[in-house]
Formats: sequence, C-alpha cells, structure tokens
Amino acid sequence: MCRLFGMTTGGPRVRGSYWLLDAPQSLRTQSHRMRHGAGLGWFSLGNEPVRDRAPVAAFENPDFALHSRNVLSHTFMAHVRDASVGGLSVHNCHPFVMHDRMFAHNGVVQNSEVLRGWLSDVGHAHVAGETDSELIFAYITQEIRRRGDTASGIVEAVRRIGAELPVYSLNLLVAEPGRMWALRYPESNELWVLSPDRDEFRMDGPQGPVPAVVVASEPLNDDPGWRLLEPGELLTVDGLDETSDFPFQPLGHPLRRSDLSLREAASQEVAPVQVEPVASA
Repeated sequence: MCRLFGMTTGGPRVRGSYWLLDAPQSLRTQSHRMRHGAGLGWFSLGNEPVRDRAPVAAFENPDFALHSRNVLSHTFMAHVRDASVGGLSVHNCHPFVMHDRMFAHNGVVQNSEVLRGWLSDVGHAHVAGETDSELIFAYITQEIRRRGDTASGIVEAVRRIGAELPVYSLNLLVAEPGRMWALRYPESNELWVLSPDRDEFRMDGPQGPVPAVVVASEPLNDDPGWRLLEPGELLTVDGLDETSDFPFQPLGHPLRRSDLSLREAASQEVAPVQVEPVASA
C-alpha cells in the first residue's frame, strides 16, 4: 500500500532526515515494500513548492537520501508508491504540485473518466499522468479556486467524490506554506499523527531542536504519542495548531476489497517489511 508522510514546523526550517531515512519505519525503509516510485516535496526559501520524483524505490534513489539530509524546509511531504493505476513513470509519482500547493494520496477511487469530466479546461491543463490521485488533486484545486479558500475547496471536492464515485480509500495530504491538511476517509486505510506536545523526536534545525506535527500512514517509531485519525477526520494544522473536523457523510458507493481489481487489491495490502541485505564491497 502506498505510504504518505507530511511534516510541518509551522515556520522554522529543519531537515527531514530522521523521519525520511533514520527512523525505525522511515519512508526509505517502507519503500522496500512500495517499490513503484517515490517523491519528496518541500518549500523553498521563497515558499515555492519544490519536488523530486522518480519511478524507482526510495531506497534505490540516491537523490532521495541527498535531499532528505540536506534540504531545510518548514514543511516536507513524501510518498512511496505501490501502483494501483497508471504506469511506472515520473508523471505518476507523488507528490503533485498545483497552484503553489503539494498533494499526495493513498487509496483507490474508481470511475476516473467521470472525475475527469468534472474538470474545467484549467483543471485538465494540470494533469500530466494517468492516476486517480492527480485527477483528485486537480478537482480539489478547481474547487479551491472556485471558493477562494483551501479548506472549503477540499471539503466540497471530497464530499462530491465520496457521494458520487466508488471509493475504497481517500486518504490524502495537502500542504501550502504554513498550513497542512490530512484526511482519513473512510476507515479502510490508516493515517496517524504525532503532535509536538513533548520533547521527544523534535526536528533538527540549525538553531537546535524544533517541534513539528508529523502525519504518516503508519507510526514511524515507537513513540506512544502516535494517534490514529478517526474515519472521516479532516485534520488541519495551522502553524502548530491542530483542529479536527468531521464534515463528510458515509460514502455513497463504498468499495470492498472484493470489488477491487487484482492490481488495485494488491496495492492496498500491507506487506511485512523485507529489507534487502546490503551487498558487501
């Protein structure tokens, strides 16, 4: 199953290397299970979204480790891919960037052609790949632009998708400078949050440890503070302030695992970690 990661400090810039590379269940470790691509996104000094994606596993990609150890940002978003839709190409790798926001998704939404039909010409212009994930983000972006507010756009887009399309899971992350949104919808796939209310595992910044909110598809270490989001919970992180809302109705066309294609079902399984031994020099 694809894995999501989002982290924000609310302002101070830090490195993401602990969670991305060094934690017991880091994104690099998880990529031994999800080998169909990986991507890392952050915000530049000018608060422009930057990303590096490749259709290879994170543990095989030296750029993933290089950026994880050297980039300083107040926000990071990462994704390791277990493909359910679309080929192994860079255009199908997350995170996606539209209108100065970053997005990553975990799950299955069917009837992509119906979703594509909801897009305006502007929405179509942003879609370069084949995934349901990119179409979801284009539609969310379209609703944000129509409503003039990020949270309202996310809610309205997800409400329509949940009411009208067959959905197995619509877990997602959206980030812009200073704010991040995380959604677990419905209960099919997990999404966890670690809040910065204790000193353990603060991020390494140039001026010392910095608190951060971390969201991930599974706990990345054994910290007891990890909290599983409730089904339908939309978590908003503004700075370091967290609020949770439950604005969604039950899915109109919920999918069971038996409703999925073989490829879709395989992509939603949680496989045990199988770390390959490092070849001796």
